[in-house]
Amino acid sequence: MIGKPKNDVLQGTLTLLVLRTLKSQGALHGYALTTHIRRISTELLRVEEGSLYPALHRMEQEGLVQSEWGLTDKGRRARIYSLTAAGRNRLAEETKNWERLTQGVALVLENA
Repeated sequence: MIGKPKNDVLQGTLTLLVLRTLKSQGALHGYALTTHIRRISTELLRVEEGSLYPALHRMEQEGLVQSEWGLTDKGRRARIYSLTAAGRNRLAEETKNWERLTQGVALVLENA
């Protein structure tokens, strides 16, 4: 639809955003992850629950994050996710890939 921004992020980008957030913020529950991403992107990025939790589950199966039950700031029980060594390695890899991609897109936009 023309004029309507797509707020949900792509799968690969979501992995990058989650891993980077966990690296900078430490262990977080899912809602805190989405809130941080939305806030830090000045409301430009919205991660929907329907995308986040399957991605977190997949990342946990891949060994990129680990989780344990804990309490939120409001005392509610929630799964708390943290970055693993494999997640830190993947973050470095994905960051390089993202930088190459954005550099290539910028070159096309400037010179096409």
